[in-house]
Amino acid sequence: MKIKNTEIKVVMGDITELRVDAIVNAANNQLLMGGGVAGAIKKKGGKIIEEEALSKGPVEIGQAITTGAGELAAKYIIHAATMGMDFKTDEVKIRDACKNSLDAANQLKINSIAFPALGCGTGGFPLQASAKIMAQEVLRHLRQKSTTLGEVIFCLNNQEIFTVFKKGVLGYLEYVTTKLSGGPYVTVDVIIELPEGIVIIKRSNPPFGWALPGGFVDYAESLEDAVIREAKEETDLDLTQAKQFHTYSDPERDPRFHTIGTVFIAKAKGTPKAGDDAVDIKVIKISQIEKLKFAFDHKKILQDYLNLK
Repeated sequence: MKIKNTEIKVVMGDITELRVDAIVNAANNQLLMGGGVAGAIKKKGGKIIEEEALSKGPVEIGQAITTGAGELAAKYIIHAATMGMDFKTDEVKIRDACKNSLDAANQLKINSIAFPALGCGTGGFPLQASAKIMAQEVLRHLRQKSTTLGEVIFCLNNQEIFTVFKKGVLGYLEYVTTKLSGGPYVTVDVIIELPEGIVIIKRSNPPFGWALPGGFVDYAESLEDAVIREAKEETDLDLTQAKQFHTYSDPERDPRFHTIGTVFIAKAKGTPKAGDDAVDIKVIKISQIEKLKFAFDHKKILQDYLNLK
């Protein structure tokens, strides 16, 4: 499957034989290459890989360092420390190791990377849990960062692990990027209290009408950051003392699609000025609410707000 411009693959085979830019070694934090994936890499690629790794260690658990790949077809080995010398691992260690491996690939500006099942060998971590953790980190990386990666491969060396990872990675990512991407969508709106009254804008896009300033929450953005940004974009006001009022989730509240909106109440600094998404802006008294045509459920929101007064 593809996410943005990056192909995600789950294959069965020997990771040391792959012709990719980098393969990930599920390492210990001392970077000693004994058994498992590390031992196979050293056996086929040469001791020079371990010698270079040791010169850069030890590292914190969860961190990743890069070495050459010796005699292997790959260009680099990314050594991701999933455990210490007690050979114990957990969700946080695997998540950090995967995240830092992807960051290392970005720093190398490479096109392809191959992962084994992190934490599932000596660490004994459950296969399905590892697959989902790694899938989540790959998705987060591709959505949040500009990347040179055109291919992310999960390479498993037996049928059982391959089957679990195919479902845990591709099945999970398919669910998140198709079913969940259809909504509900998260929005924020704000009741801005000025001494003269409440700030409202007249929408330039359908659905038309007067509305509270607000909009969609961006990926990796908090509700608080989103409402501050939207208020600035639509009114040129700087919010102060913003606090959550109520969340509205009626599937019919937005005629476009299902949105869940959290409404804030805030004070603000500055002079109201209509932004690009508004054809007009004004400050109204509470008594004017019933006379105006509002988009969405914003009249109800203001009526709920009025009932608090």
